[in-house]
Amino acid sequence: MTVLMTMRLQGDPKRVEQVAAGQSESMQTILDTAEKHGLISHRFWGTNDEILVVDEWPSKENFESFFVAERERIDKFMSDAGVTSEPEITYWQRLETGDEFG
Repeated sequence: MTVLMTMRLQGDPKRVEQVAAGQSESMQTILDTAEKHGLISHRFWGTNDEILVVDEWPSKENFESFFVAERERIDKFMSDAGVTSEPEITYWQRLETGDEFG
């Protein structure tokens, strides 16, 4: 069964978007590596001062091997984007409740 990985960070979501647009080649390299490690889906979300990354992976181990492989590039992106906190990573397991939608 797949896992949902959430990563919470403090920072300016608008700046994250700006830096991502300016570093599209590096972002694509990170995404390519993630796909090789089994990434199923990936999104950035934001509030006024918080960034949330939501990924679906085949397993926690798949994410962790990707994160180790790309940590230097990810850290540079986060630093350039002005992220002010260490990543708070949480793994979620799907619950079978019979009311899934979408």
